[in-house]
Amino acid sequence: MLNAFKNWLEKEKRYSKHTVKSYLNDISQFQKYLLNAYPDIDLKNADLQIVRSWVVSLIDNKFSKRTVNRKIVSLNSFYKYLEKEEVIIENPVKNIHGFKTADRIVKYLEIKEIIQILDNFEFKDDFDGIRDKLILEMLYGTGMRLSELINLKVLDVEPGFSSLKVLGKRNKERIIPINATLKEQIRKYLKIRTESFENDQKGHFFLSSKGKQLYPIFVYRVVKKYLDQQTDRINVSPHVLRHSFATHLLSKGADINAIKELLGHANLAATQLYTHNTIERLKKVFKQAHPRG
Repeated sequence: MLNAFKNWLEKEKRYSKHTVKSYLNDISQFQKYLLNAYPDIDLKNADLQIVRSWVVSLIDNKFSKRTVNRKIVSLNSFYKYLEKEEVIIENPVKNIHGFKTADRIVKYLEIKEIIQILDNFEFKDDFDGIRDKLILEMLYGTGMRLSELINLKVLDVEPGFSSLKVLGKRNKERIIPINATLKEQIRKYLKIRTESFENDQKGHFFLSSKGKQLYPIFVYRVVKKYLDQQTDRINVSPHVLRHSFATHLLSKGADINAIKELLGHANLAATQLYTHNTIERLKKVFKQAHPRG
């Protein structure tokens, strides 16, 4: 049953490996709850009251409202699938609603911090240094996700370096334009990449010094290594550069629908988080500058 659901998420819904794993972990957690609290009830026989008792247990165990909401979504998807496959008659989660949560404020760097990192920091002029600077330039200059960066192929970069093709969530492709600074950095990197790995001209765009595809922790370490030297902010990550990309575009007057397409968001609600950021920023400026602030 769970294997069939997993295949459906991967092949029909085209969810990422991370999302599929998260859904299955949530369902397994509910299954363990049943074994402990209702040993005579299995997943197929759980009803509304049992699901509610599980939600209450999560809150009692200090799970955040946002985490509980995600678990409800996972369970709801599972039972929707079982209902569709006629394994159960009715979805026991359909009348359970998530908790209202405070608007999430995304973390981003100020423009002056970005300039300090990308323009004023002296990167080494060897393969690692040129690649590391391009990783930072690429994340901030395109707003792409970490997974999109490490899966980027050489052939995904347009020959004239004017745009690149990104394969996002659910295998959805999008084209992102390349700015002049990023274009020059790509040229520099591809030159030294060709010199170092002349037999790999169609593989993954970003490589380690040993010619291997990068992995998430590697990119995290690169980003943290350079950002920690230029900013005292905690929890810096590749996603902070994606957030900075979107926030800076919006603050400079870019259309929110265009930003949505550049980020590869499925709906506008995800992009509107950055609107809240700019409003908070305006409030801060107002308080600092206005005589009545």
